[in-house]
Amino acid sequence: MGLRWEDWPEGLAARLRAGCAIPAHPLALTAARTLDPRRQKALSRYYLDAGSGGLAVGVHTTQFAIRERGLFDVVLRIAAEAAAEQARRPILVAGAIGRTAQAVAEARIARGLGYHAVLLSLAAWKGASEDEMIAHCQAVAAEMPLFGFYLQPAVGGVRLSAAFWRRFAAIDNVVAIKIAPFNRYATLDVLRGVLEAGAADRIALYTGNDDHIVADLLTPFDLGGGGAPLRIVGGLLGHWSVWTRAAVDLQARCAAVTGDIPAELLALDAAVTEMNAAVFDVAHDFHGVIAGCHEVLRRQGLLEGTWCLDEHEALSPGQAELLTAVAERYPHLTDDAFVRDNLHRWLS
Repeated sequence: MGLRWEDWPEGLAARLRAGCAIPAHPLALTAARTLDPRRQKALSRYYLDAGSGGLAVGVHTTQFAIRERGLFDVVLRIAAEAAAEQARRPILVAGAIGRTAQAVAEARIARGLGYHAVLLSLAAWKGASEDEMIAHCQAVAAEMPLFGFYLQPAVGGVRLSAAFWRRFAAIDNVVAIKIAPFNRYATLDVLRGVLEAGAADRIALYTGNDDHIVADLLTPFDLGGGGAPLRIVGGLLGHWSVWTRAAVDLQARCAAVTGDIPAELLALDAAVTEMNAAVFDVAHDFHGVIAGCHEVLRRQGLLEGTWCLDEHEALSPGQAELLTAVAERYPHLTDDAFVRDNLHRWLS
Protein backbone atom coordinates (compact mmCIF):
# COMPACT_ATOMS: atom_id res chain seq x y z
CA MET A 1 0.00 0.00 0.00
CA GLY A 2 1.51 3.31 -1.07
CA LEU A 3 1.66 6.58 0.83
CA ARG A 4 -0.77 9.38 -0.01
CA TRP A 5 -0.35 13.02 0.87
CA GLU A 6 -3.60 12.87 2.85
CA ASP A 7 -1.78 10.47 5.21
CA TRP A 8 0.96 12.97 6.05
CA PRO A 9 1.31 14.29 9.61
CA GLU A 10 -1.17 17.04 10.39
CA GLY A 11 -0.17 20.43 9.03
CA LEU A 12 2.60 19.19 6.72
CA ALA A 13 0.68 19.65 3.46
CA ALA A 14 -0.46 23.09 4.56
CA ARG A 15 3.15 24.11 5.25
CA LEU A 16 4.28 22.87 1.85
CA ARG A 17 1.51 24.85 0.15
CA ALA A 18 2.21 27.96 2.20
CA GLY A 19 5.77 27.89 0.89
CA CYS A 20 9.24 27.41 2.35
CA ALA A 21 12.90 27.05 1.48
CA ILE A 22 14.05 23.49 0.74
CA PRO A 23 17.79 23.10 0.10
CA ALA A 24 19.00 20.33 -2.22
CA HIS A 25 21.35 18.43 0.06
CA PRO A 26 25.06 18.03 -0.86
CA LEU A 27 27.23 14.99 -0.11
CA ALA A 28 29.98 15.26 2.52
CA LEU A 29 33.07 13.28 1.50
CA THR A 30 36.50 12.60 2.93
CA ALA A 31 39.70 13.13 0.95
CA ALA A 32 39.44 9.44 -0.01
CA ARG A 33 36.03 10.22 -1.57
CA THR A 34 34.17 8.13 0.99
CA LEU A 35 31.15 9.32 2.93
CA ASP A 36 31.81 11.50 5.98
CA PRO A 37 28.74 10.69 8.13
CA ARG A 38 29.54 13.29 10.78
CA ARG A 39 29.68 16.15 8.32
CA GLN A 40 26.74 14.75 6.35
CA LYS A 41 24.56 15.04 9.45
CA ALA A 42 26.05 18.43 10.28
CA LEU A 43 24.83 19.73 6.92
CA SER A 44 21.29 18.54 7.64
CA ARG A 45 21.39 20.16 11.08
CA TYR A 46 22.63 23.41 9.54
CA TYR A 47 19.79 23.53 7.01
CA LEU A 48 17.11 22.76 9.57
CA ASP A 49 18.44 25.16 12.19
CA ALA A 50 18.65 27.83 9.49
CA GLY A 51 14.87 27.55 9.17
CA SER A 52 14.50 25.37 6.08
CA GLY A 53 11.05 23.87 5.74
CA GLY A 54 12.46 20.61 4.46
CA LEU A 55 15.35 18.72 2.90
CA ALA A 56 15.74 17.26 -0.59
CA VAL A 57 18.14 14.30 -0.55
CA GLY A 58 19.33 11.95 -3.29
CA VAL A 59 18.96 14.70 -5.90
CA HIS A 60 21.52 16.16 -8.32
CA THR A 61 23.29 18.17 -5.61
CA THR A 62 23.70 14.94 -3.60
CA GLN A 63 25.34 13.42 -6.74
CA PHE A 64 23.51 10.75 -8.70
CA ALA A 65 26.53 8.44 -8.39
CA ILE A 66 25.55 7.70 -4.77
CA ARG A 67 23.36 4.96 -6.24
CA GLU A 68 26.18 2.99 -7.82
CA ARG A 69 28.26 3.51 -4.65
CA GLY A 70 25.53 1.99 -2.45
CA LEU A 71 24.97 5.26 -0.59
CA PHE A 72 21.40 6.16 -1.59
CA ASP A 73 19.65 4.72 1.46
CA VAL A 74 22.55 5.72 3.74
CA VAL A 75 22.35 9.45 2.98
CA LEU A 76 18.55 9.40 3.13
CA ARG A 77 18.75 7.78 6.57
CA ILE A 78 21.25 10.33 7.92
CA ALA A 79 19.01 13.25 6.89
CA ALA A 80 15.98 11.53 8.40
CA GLU A 81 17.87 11.11 11.69
CA ALA A 82 18.72 14.82 11.74
CA ALA A 83 15.11 15.66 10.95
CA ALA A 84 13.97 13.56 13.92
CA GLU A 85 15.96 15.88 16.21
CA GLN A 86 13.69 18.79 15.29
CA ALA A 87 10.66 19.76 17.34
CA ARG A 88 8.74 20.58 14.15
CA ARG A 89 8.78 17.88 11.51
CA PRO A 90 10.42 19.06 8.24
CA ILE A 91 9.23 17.98 4.80
CA LEU A 92 11.50 15.20 3.56
CA VAL A 93 11.84 14.85 -0.21
CA ALA A 94 13.88 12.07 -1.85
CA GLY A 95 15.12 12.15 -5.41
CA ALA A 96 13.94 9.31 -7.67
CA ILE A 97 15.49 8.76 -11.08
CA GLY A 98 15.64 6.26 -13.92
CA ARG A 99 12.96 4.17 -15.58
CA THR A 100 9.91 2.92 -13.71
CA ALA A 101 11.42 -0.09 -11.90
CA GLN A 102 14.28 1.99 -10.49
CA ALA A 103 12.13 5.00 -9.56
CA VAL A 104 9.52 2.81 -7.84
CA ALA A 105 12.26 0.99 -5.90
CA GLU A 106 13.77 4.29 -4.77
CA ALA A 107 10.34 5.59 -3.75
CA ARG A 108 9.81 2.49 -1.60
CA ILE A 109 13.19 3.00 0.11
CA ALA A 110 12.29 6.62 0.81
CA ARG A 111 8.87 5.69 2.15
CA GLY A 112 10.44 3.14 4.48
CA LEU A 113 12.74 5.81 5.89
CA GLY A 114 9.90 8.20 6.65
CA TYR A 115 10.13 10.49 3.63
CA HIS A 116 7.03 12.34 2.50
CA ALA A 117 7.49 12.77 -1.26
CA VAL A 118 9.79 12.00 -4.16
CA LEU A 119 11.24 14.57 -6.54
CA LEU A 120 10.75 12.71 -9.80
CA SER A 121 13.28 13.29 -12.58
CA LEU A 122 12.23 12.42 -16.14
CA ALA A 123 15.75 12.73 -17.61
CA ALA A 124 15.82 8.98 -18.37
CA TRP A 125 12.75 9.34 -20.59
CA LYS A 126 14.31 11.39 -23.37
CA GLY A 127 12.68 10.35 -26.65
CA ALA A 128 9.71 8.69 -24.94
CA SER A 129 6.11 9.60 -25.69
CA GLU A 130 3.98 11.72 -23.39
CA ASP A 131 1.78 8.69 -22.72
CA GLU A 132 4.81 6.67 -21.58
CA MET A 133 5.99 9.43 -19.25
CA ILE A 134 2.56 9.92 -17.71
CA ALA A 135 2.23 6.15 -17.13
CA HIS A 136 5.62 6.23 -15.40
CA CYS A 137 4.55 9.14 -13.17
CA GLN A 138 1.32 7.34 -12.27
CA ALA A 139 3.25 4.22 -11.28
CA VAL A 140 5.56 6.15 -8.95
CA ALA A 141 2.63 8.17 -7.57
CA ALA A 142 1.04 4.89 -6.50
CA GLU A 143 3.99 4.51 -4.11
CA MET A 144 4.60 8.06 -2.86
CA PRO A 145 3.32 11.62 -3.30
CA LEU A 146 5.11 13.29 -6.20
CA PHE A 147 7.12 16.49 -6.36
CA GLY A 148 7.25 17.05 -10.12
CA PHE A 149 10.43 18.37 -11.69
CA TYR A 150 10.91 20.34 -14.90
CA LEU A 151 14.69 20.10 -15.38
CA GLN A 152 16.24 22.42 -17.92
CA PRO A 153 16.94 20.60 -21.23
CA ALA A 154 20.44 22.16 -21.38
CA VAL A 155 21.58 19.85 -18.57
CA GLY A 156 19.70 16.70 -19.54
CA GLY A 157 16.05 17.51 -18.96
CA VAL A 158 13.21 16.61 -21.31
CA ARG A 159 11.19 19.34 -23.02
CA LEU A 160 7.65 19.10 -21.65
CA SER A 161 4.52 20.80 -22.99
CA ALA A 162 1.66 22.52 -21.20
CA ALA A 163 -0.45 19.51 -22.22
CA PHE A 164 1.96 17.19 -20.38
CA TRP A 165 1.79 19.31 -17.24
CA ARG A 166 -2.01 19.35 -17.41
CA ARG A 167 -2.04 15.55 -17.42
CA PHE A 168 0.66 15.36 -14.74
CA ALA A 169 -1.19 17.80 -12.47
CA ALA A 170 -4.32 15.68 -12.80
CA ILE A 171 -2.58 12.80 -10.95
CA ASP A 172 -4.14 13.15 -7.51
CA ASN A 173 -1.03 12.20 -5.53
CA VAL A 174 1.01 15.09 -6.99
CA VAL A 175 1.68 17.62 -4.23
CA ALA A 176 4.18 20.04 -5.76
CA ILE A 177 6.23 20.87 -8.85
CA LYS A 178 9.79 22.20 -8.97
CA ILE A 179 9.91 24.50 -11.99
CA ALA A 180 13.49 24.60 -13.25
CA PRO A 181 13.66 24.90 -17.05
CA PHE A 182 15.57 28.24 -16.85
CA ASN A 183 13.10 29.44 -19.47
CA ARG A 184 10.17 31.82 -18.97
CA TYR A 185 8.08 30.23 -21.74
CA ALA A 186 8.51 26.75 -20.27
CA THR A 187 7.80 28.09 -16.77
CA LEU A 188 4.46 29.38 -18.03
CA ASP A 189 3.74 25.97 -19.58
CA VAL A 190 3.87 24.40 -16.10
CA LEU A 191 1.61 27.07 -14.65
CA ARG A 192 -0.85 26.76 -17.53
CA GLY A 193 -0.99 22.99 -17.08
CA VAL A 194 -1.68 23.22 -13.35
CA LEU A 195 -4.34 25.85 -13.91
CA GLU A 196 -6.14 23.90 -16.63
CA ALA A 197 -6.04 20.71 -14.54
CA GLY A 198 -7.89 22.55 -11.77
CA ALA A 199 -5.08 21.58 -9.40
CA ALA A 200 -3.88 24.98 -8.19
CA ASP A 201 -5.21 24.42 -4.66
CA ARG A 202 -3.56 20.99 -4.32
CA ILE A 203 -0.19 21.53 -6.02
CA ALA A 204 2.42 23.81 -4.48
CA LEU A 205 4.64 25.56 -7.01
CA TYR A 206 8.35 25.81 -6.18
CA THR A 207 11.06 27.55 -8.17
CA GLY A 208 14.21 25.86 -9.35
CA ASN A 209 14.92 28.65 -11.84
CA ASP A 210 18.24 29.75 -10.41
CA ASP A 211 18.45 32.61 -12.90
CA HIS A 212 15.23 34.24 -11.55
CA ILE A 213 14.68 33.02 -7.98
CA VAL A 214 13.41 36.30 -6.55
CA ALA A 215 11.32 37.20 -9.60
CA ASP A 216 9.60 33.81 -9.45
CA LEU A 217 8.75 34.30 -5.77
CA LEU A 218 7.38 37.81 -6.29
CA THR A 219 5.38 37.46 -9.51
CA PRO A 220 1.60 37.07 -9.45
CA PHE A 221 1.01 34.86 -12.50
CA ASP A 222 -2.37 36.04 -13.78
CA LEU A 223 -3.10 33.67 -16.66
CA GLY A 224 -6.69 34.73 -17.24
CA GLY A 225 -9.95 33.02 -16.47
CA GLY A 226 -10.94 35.32 -13.63
CA GLY A 227 -9.35 33.28 -10.83
CA ALA A 228 -6.68 34.34 -8.38
CA PRO A 229 -3.15 34.60 -9.84
CA LEU A 230 -0.94 31.56 -9.38
CA ARG A 231 2.00 32.02 -7.05
CA ILE A 232 5.34 30.26 -6.78
CA VAL A 233 5.48 29.93 -3.01
CA GLY A 234 8.95 28.56 -2.29
CA GLY A 235 12.08 27.06 -3.74
CA LEU A 236 13.77 23.67 -3.89
CA LEU A 237 17.24 24.66 -4.94
CA GLY A 238 20.85 23.57 -5.01
CA HIS A 239 21.69 27.26 -4.65
CA TRP A 240 19.96 27.23 -1.27
CA SER A 241 22.35 24.53 -0.02
CA VAL A 242 24.72 27.45 0.66
CA TRP A 243 24.10 30.65 2.64
CA THR A 244 20.88 28.94 3.69
CA ARG A 245 19.92 31.25 6.57
CA ALA A 246 19.91 34.16 4.12
CA ALA A 247 17.86 32.11 1.65
CA VAL A 248 15.24 31.34 4.31
CA ASP A 249 15.01 35.04 5.14
CA LEU A 250 14.70 35.94 1.45
CA GLN A 251 11.86 33.46 0.87
CA ALA A 252 10.05 34.79 3.92
CA ARG A 253 10.42 38.41 2.78
CA CYS A 254 9.02 37.56 -0.64
CA ALA A 255 6.13 35.63 0.87
CA ALA A 256 5.22 38.54 3.15
CA VAL A 257 4.64 40.99 0.27
CA THR A 258 0.94 41.73 -0.10
CA GLY A 259 0.82 44.98 -2.05
CA ASP A 260 3.35 46.89 -4.09
CA ILE A 261 6.71 45.16 -4.34
CA PRO A 262 9.47 47.18 -2.67
CA ALA A 263 12.09 48.20 -5.22
CA GLU A 264 14.94 47.03 -3.00
CA LEU A 265 13.42 43.55 -2.81
CA LEU A 266 12.91 43.33 -6.55
CA ALA A 267 16.51 44.49 -7.05
CA LEU A 268 17.69 41.39 -5.19
CA ASP A 269 16.76 39.28 -8.21
CA ALA A 270 19.89 40.44 -10.03
CA ALA A 271 22.11 40.10 -6.96
CA VAL A 272 20.95 36.54 -6.22
CA THR A 273 21.36 35.61 -9.88
CA GLU A 274 24.93 36.93 -9.91
CA MET A 275 25.72 34.92 -6.78
CA ASN A 276 24.21 31.86 -8.41
CA ALA A 277 26.37 32.35 -11.50
CA ALA A 278 29.46 32.01 -9.33
CA VAL A 279 28.23 29.03 -7.32
CA PHE A 280 26.84 27.16 -10.32
CA ASP A 281 29.76 27.95 -12.64
CA VAL A 282 27.62 29.35 -15.42
CA ALA A 283 30.77 30.58 -17.21
CA HIS A 284 31.75 26.95 -17.82
CA ASP A 285 28.29 25.51 -18.57
CA PHE A 286 27.74 24.33 -14.97
CA HIS A 287 30.82 22.08 -14.88
CA GLY A 288 31.73 23.22 -11.37
CA VAL A 289 28.20 23.44 -9.98
CA ILE A 290 28.54 20.83 -7.22
CA ALA A 291 32.12 21.79 -6.38
CA GLY A 292 30.98 25.41 -6.17
CA CYS A 293 28.45 24.54 -3.48
CA HIS A 294 31.11 22.50 -1.71
CA GLU A 295 33.60 25.39 -1.79
CA VAL A 296 31.23 27.75 0.02
CA LEU A 297 30.55 25.08 2.66
CA ARG A 298 34.29 24.32 2.94
CA ARG A 299 35.10 27.95 3.61
CA GLN A 300 32.52 27.95 6.39
CA GLY A 301 33.95 24.77 7.94
CA LEU A 302 30.95 22.57 7.23
CA LEU A 303 32.87 20.48 4.70
CA GLU A 304 36.50 19.45 4.80
CA GLY A 305 37.06 19.76 1.05
CA THR A 306 35.33 20.13 -2.31
CA TRP A 307 35.72 16.49 -3.33
CA CYS A 308 33.05 14.86 -5.52
CA LEU A 309 32.52 11.18 -6.25
CA ASP A 310 33.66 11.87 -9.80
CA GLU A 311 37.27 13.06 -9.52
CA HIS A 312 36.80 15.08 -12.73
CA GLU A 313 34.19 17.27 -11.05
CA ALA A 314 36.01 20.21 -9.49
CA LEU A 315 36.09 23.99 -9.38
CA SER A 316 36.62 25.62 -12.76
CA PRO A 317 39.41 28.13 -13.41
CA GLY A 318 38.49 31.44 -11.83
CA GLN A 319 35.44 30.07 -9.98
CA ALA A 320 36.96 30.45 -6.51
CA GLU A 321 37.75 34.09 -7.24
CA LEU A 322 34.17 34.68 -8.41
CA LEU A 323 32.83 33.16 -5.20
CA THR A 324 35.01 35.50 -3.16
CA ALA A 325 33.85 38.49 -5.20
CA VAL A 326 30.11 37.86 -4.86
CA ALA A 327 30.37 37.10 -1.15
CA GLU A 328 32.16 40.43 -0.62
CA ARG A 329 29.74 42.28 -2.90
CA TYR A 330 26.58 40.94 -1.24
CA PRO A 331 27.42 40.15 2.41
CA HIS A 332 23.74 40.50 3.37
CA LEU A 333 23.02 37.41 1.25
CA THR A 334 25.53 35.24 3.14
CA ASP A 335 25.32 33.63 6.58
CA ASP A 336 28.92 33.16 7.71
CA ALA A 337 28.30 34.50 11.22
CA PHE A 338 25.35 32.16 11.77
CA VAL A 339 27.43 29.16 10.71
CA ARG A 340 30.42 30.23 12.80
CA ASP A 341 28.25 30.52 15.92
CA ASN A 342 26.69 27.06 15.55
CA LEU A 343 29.25 24.91 13.74
CA HIS A 344 30.61 23.22 16.86
CA ARG A 345 27.12 22.07 17.83
CA TRP A 346 26.25 20.68 14.39
CA LEU A 347 29.50 18.73 14.26
CA SER A 348 29.08 17.27 17.75
